[in-house]
Amino acid sequence: MKVWKKNMVAAAVLVTVCAGIYVNWLYTEENTAASLTDTIDVEKVMSDDTLLLSEDMAAIAAGEDVATTATDYFAAVRLSRQQARDNAVNLLQEAMAYSTGEDSAKEAESAMELEQIVQTALSEAQIESLIIAKGYTDCVAYMSGEGISVAVASPEGGLQQEDVAVIADIVMAQSDYGLDAIRVVEVQ
Repeated sequence: MKVWKKNMVAAAVLVTVCAGIYVNWLYTEENTAASLTDTIDVEKVMSDDTLLLSEDMAAIAAGEDVATTATDYFAAVRLSRQQARDNAVNLLQEAMAYSTGEDSAKEAESAMELEQIVQTALSEAQIESLIIAKGYTDCVAYMSGEGISVAVASPEGGLQQEDVAVIADIVMAQSDYGLDAIRVVEVQ
């Protein structure tokens, strides 16, 4: 009789432990670590809030020859920049998804590159917003490792030295670029 009781207690403990493990697995399956695509809010990073699309944008994106205006130029540049960033983000996410535990250095590098893309996008958007707030019709900023290029819609009377100074001041205040790394381009 004692052996039967011991076996029954052992079986009950074993069933309880297995049930606990199964329930724990069910709950942790639902709460797994969020994937990179879940943690990045692409809508905030790559927002269309400032993207001005015209009726000709489909033709411009398709590469067709369209009589472009300054508005079309800015919209096309923003679209192109966003597509390039989306492609880069997708490639980095795929690289991180396929990396194994042995490739932790590559995964960390990909995460740093992804963070750099996000920071660059935010900085460019902030610079563009501040320049537009200063009274310019439209602009597009593009940051690279060598410097920053800012294309500004031509104000009435053309772009003057004072305008370039204002734009350069905004860029230097919002980024780590010096005056020699800033290029301001007037778009007619």
